Amino acid sequence: MATMTQDELVAQLRAAYGAALRAVVLYGSAARGGGRAGGGRDVLVVVDHLGMDALRRVAPTARAWQEAGHPPPLTLTAREWASSADVFPMEYADLLDGHQVLHGALPTEGVHVNPADLRRQVEAQVLGKLLQLRAGILAAGNDAKRQLALVEASRGTMFVLFRALARLHGERPAADPAALARWAGATAGFDAAPFVRVAAHAAGTATLTPGDAAGVLGGELDALERLVAHVDGLAPA
Repeated sequence: MATMTQDELVAQLRAAYGAALRAVVLYGSAARGGGRAGGGRDVLVVVDHLGMDALRRVAPTARAWQEAGHPPPLTLTAREWASSADVFPMEYADLLDGHQVLHGALPTEGVHVNPADLRRQVEAQVLGKLLQLRAGILAAGNDAKRQLALVEASRGTMFVLFRALARLHGERPAADPAALARWAGATAGFDAAPFVRVAAHAAGTATLTPGDAAGVLGGELDALERLVAHVDGLAPA
């Protein structure tokens, strides 16, 4: 696999965007300190303006970053960044709560998450995730390897939902994924044990095998069904 460091990414973005580059920001599990060593790193890039020429200049850098095992940089104009917290409240809450500025300054004045917007998105995302997981289980059938792949693919989304749930309850999400899962289970009434196992698997401190996958998926299904009912029953923000 190709390699590309954060410093190399920033240097190439600066060369490509020039003075239009406002900020390069690390977010997600790597910024919170909960990512696996060598895992993918999520990066937000904020620029004054974007056009076809600029995107063409940055394309080789974005491709190299992806080939190094990272998601493609999330690129927004400064106007888009300042006006989209109502559209993506879960994502903004996560990013504002834990990020590292690698270059420039992230404009945060006037950027905030409205609890009503957050509640609407959480409700939609929890139900959507439940339907998606059911479809994935149907597609995987009795293939244990496909079931395990489904567990690994769903991990990130589940913990994003747990963090959003904590914020809906006016609490700061626990930084430790296992502690966060236990809190969510106690709050919404589901068994957190499958998520504690998934967190250990992601951290590299334990390993899930294909034979474990069906049990974990069953726990995720139960959790999502209970989360749907729990969020639906919350008083409007």
